[in-house]
Amino acid sequence: MSVILKEGREKIFTQKHLWIFSGAIASFPKEFHQGQIYPIMSSSKELLGHGYFHQGLSLCGRIISFGAQDPWQTICMQLDRAISFRETLFDLTVTNAYRLVNGEGDRLPGLIIDQYGDSLVLQSGSLGMDLLKSSIVDYLLSKKRWKNIYEKSTGSSRKEEKLQDKIGVLYGELQEALPILENGLRWNVHWRLGQKTGFFLDQRVMREQIERLSDDRLVLNCFCYSGGFSLYALRGGAKRVDSVDISEKAILWTKEHMHLNGYVAERHKEITQDVFAFLQENRLDYDLVIIDPPAFAKKKQDVAQAVKGYRELNSVAMSKMPRGSFLLTCSCSYHIDKELFRATIFQAAKLSGKEVQIVGEHFLAMDHPINLFHPQSSYLKSLLLYLC
Repeated sequence: MSVILKEGREKIFTQKHLWIFSGAIASFPKEFHQGQIYPIMSSSKELLGHGYFHQGLSLCGRIISFGAQDPWQTICMQLDRAISFRETLFDLTVTNAYRLVNGEGDRLPGLIIDQYGDSLVLQSGSLGMDLLKSSIVDYLLSKKRWKNIYEKSTGSSRKEEKLQDKIGVLYGELQEALPILENGLRWNVHWRLGQKTGFFLDQRVMREQIERLSDDRLVLNCFCYSGGFSLYALRGGAKRVDSVDISEKAILWTKEHMHLNGYVAERHKEITQDVFAFLQENRLDYDLVIIDPPAFAKKKQDVAQAVKGYRELNSVAMSKMPRGSFLLTCSCSYHIDKELFRATIFQAAKLSGKEVQIVGEHFLAMDHPINLFHPQSSYLKSLLLYLC
């Protein structure tokens, strides 16, 4: 009852990568069950480790443990390591929201867990992790640290496995809005109705960068969502911040967070409009512009259209922004790698006719570690540009 690799494919294990593609597999067990954990053997029948599998997909296996390590004991060990690491990072009186488990980055492929105060929001990206979910929840509850555990399992990886979205309460009571602190600012995380698990924890350090840059500046926050960059800019001393999003719900949440943190309307304006249209139709007399759109390329086939979108957004913005201003531009599309994103922004700058310098790049929040042996877990790119 083992998955057998083709000859020479055991290097996956020596390189400690966590994915197995179908081309590496010689045979599956005769009585195979989708999502189940199986021992993984070399062509010479050496035990290499354990993983869960979904036959029929290109990315069909995810490694849970190496060598003779028991897979469930390994999962518990990795959960303990992830939790202990985050305990060293944050003063909970200042920041009590962070990523507790970052999938492959914490050697737990297919599992995301975000902590929001005394609640957790869990996201499973695969059938294999779905089958492990109840055991993982029980293990987390044994820690007696959290009052509620919710599930928000959505996304493209589930669609590839033809899995239905799962959103609901795994333990505790339903709360629509989870109150949190991030660097002393107050938020209500609308985990069920919001994007991802409700809040973009991965941009924490870049929000701090925007705070440091905002003093006495006019700031435009495009795709503002719930007002993250906007709030930091105001606390950093911005003269005025304009927040733009096509979603009325996002604008309502931005207003909610402005009120929650005591910022008056004179310094902040919410604009419900498509960002592409806003950039085309308005003068951009801002000292600092943030462009942080949702993922344009959710699958490989979307890449060409996504590149076109990033190029258009950034070229229009740069062509209208004054010299001496800053632009923070971002991409969270996994299929747009760092090199392609930089090339796209180069094209946008060329089209804008402006001289542009890179003065900063994305700084990774430490609660979002990337496994050195699994660089595919890196998805977020940011470039801080100066128009000179």
